[in-house]
Amino acid sequence: EQLHCTVYVLSSAFLVVVLVSLAMADKEAFKNVQVLPSNNQVKALQTTLRDRSTKREDFIFCADRLSRLAVEEGLNLLPYSETVVTTPTGAQYEGVNFSSRICGVSMMRSGEAMELALRDCCQSIRIGKVLIKRKDPDAEEPTVFYAKLPPDVNERVVFLMHPLLDTGASILKAVSLLQAWRVPESNIIILNLFCTENGLRCILEKYPAVRILTTEIGSSCPSHFGQVYWGAR
Repeated sequence: EQLHCTVYVLSSAFLVVVLVSLAMADKEAFKNVQVLPSNNQVKALQTTLRDRSTKREDFIFCADRLSRLAVEEGLNLLPYSETVVTTPTGAQYEGVNFSSRICGVSMMRSGEAMELALRDCCQSIRIGKVLIKRKDPDAEEPTVFYAKLPPDVNERVVFLMHPLLDTGASILKAVSLLQAWRVPESNIIILNLFCTENGLRCILEKYPAVRILTTEIGSSCPSHFGQVYWGAR
């Protein structure tokens, strides 16, 4: 009986070590994922967007608000440099400036729903577009049908906009396209509203230096998002 007890204790200790190791590995794998701090306002917006009875005008309003919050939080991921300016009263003010140029790339068509929020936060920002989808349901991976990017996209930090990150297949293709344009992996920031853990893993396993900003990590994404926002249903 004492032997069985000892074996049980050792087995339990080993299990704890394994679980702690897995947790640390997960933390390391997700170090470039940032989730918008949750509060009642954010949760109310997410609830409205998931509610199938939400009217289209209310859906658009809440989607735009949530996108704005995501964009503003995403801007905090950009590198800044310290600067000193002179105020109208002659006083010196110690502040910061963006230290890199930025651009946006929206994944058509749902990603275009986030363009307004980006333009509201970043005046005169350049925005490219990519259309990625499967040629047929049996295709192993999606295909790039259209791409128009700023010519100097490789010299900018890119906000890749896609509100839904489910399997991650389309975003993987978009990141691959940006890499073909010589955009450094660390210069890609994915702005997202809803994602799944599996989708995150899929992206970060292949592109660990890519940064992701989302408002929610859940078991599923509201697949009706694009249809409701653009009035396709």
